[in-house]
Amino acid sequence: MLTVALAGKPNAGKSTVFEAATRDEVEAANYPFTTIDPNRGVAHVRTECPCLDREDRCGNERCRAGKRYVPIELLDVAGLVPGAHDGRGLGNQFLDELTNADAVIAVVDAAGATNAEGEPVEVGSYDPLEEVDFVESELVEWLADILDRNWESIERRSRSPEFDVDEALVDVLTGFGATEADIAACLRAIEYPEDPIAWDDADRHALAERLRAETKPILVAANKADIAPEGHLERLLDLDRPVVPTTAEGELALRRAAEADLVDYDPGDAEFAIVGEVSDEQRAALEDLQATVAEHGGTGVQTALNDAVYGMLDRITVYPVEDAGKWTDATGQVLPDAHLLPSGATPPDLAYAVHSDIGEGYLHAVDARSGRDVGEAHELSEGDVIKIVSTA
Repeated sequence: MLTVALAGKPNAGKSTVFEAATRDEVEAANYPFTTIDPNRGVAHVRTECPCLDREDRCGNERCRAGKRYVPIELLDVAGLVPGAHDGRGLGNQFLDELTNADAVIAVVDAAGATNAEGEPVEVGSYDPLEEVDFVESELVEWLADILDRNWESIERRSRSPEFDVDEALVDVLTGFGATEADIAACLRAIEYPEDPIAWDDADRHALAERLRAETKPILVAANKADIAPEGHLERLLDLDRPVVPTTAEGELALRRAAEADLVDYDPGDAEFAIVGEVSDEQRAALEDLQATVAEHGGTGVQTALNDAVYGMLDRITVYPVEDAGKWTDATGQVLPDAHLLPSGATPPDLAYAVHSDIGEGYLHAVDARSGRDVGEAHELSEGDVIKIVSTA
């Protein structure tokens, strides 16, 4: 399961995003370090279910009238403060928890209602642009520190005739989740001395920057967009990076209202309808939220998750079945499973994603839509329904 981490300074709204996306209740309060131990839960990305191409909907519990929700792990960890990579606040704990994340959503207080330390201030009095590079810079400095601390061992290894810089860096950075392919790609993208003894701080910092970009892509969730002063949100959206206007409080309110049958709403919808008996106060709050949702095309929480997984990580959703005609598994469930695979994945990749034994026994695959066999090198596409034939 893919892991997306929520990062940012204290009190920016990470825990509210987490609760809204997972519906797991967590402590959230208007003071720094509400979250100390990391929260882990299951959130979902949203896509179109292949059942829309059939006469009847699939009936899967994760499909709502053709809106398919695919599970991912969501991680909410302690907030960052300036100097986190040096251990300030809960910085080292935070950064350690990020090592296994595939992507990071940096939750920024677009309303400027908290200062750099996460302490409440007057709305609009803090510039949210100061936060945008915060998570990225702390990650880079933390990585550079790891390289600095371990560089002497790399220098010693470099004296061996069999020395390989890729292998040496993999050994140092395995805990960060960097693969040999990641490191090779980073080294190709930078200029560096052939002899590790000749590397300086700038060389290691350049490698740290590339490693962060390669292994921990970052999307900005401009939270509290519903109360952001004029100009704050616009300046964030004008940045040359992925930024999603977000109201975590609004998403949480909508999910609670939907659970109480007060509104007709599915996560990620660009609009919702009030369908239950509500008080005048509730109606006024929901109508204000309707205006925010209409302005931004949703609350932004689902969009941020989708953009992180389908955009930054470039994943596709593929559905393995056993019966290519009925699109069912062995028990008759229609489209029972959905797998998030890297773009360019092939049928053998899907087979291994289902189970290593099925991958090892792979024989061939069938495109369930056309009923035709597809080759091992065939690149799968978003929404493909595939029957895997295996000896397992």
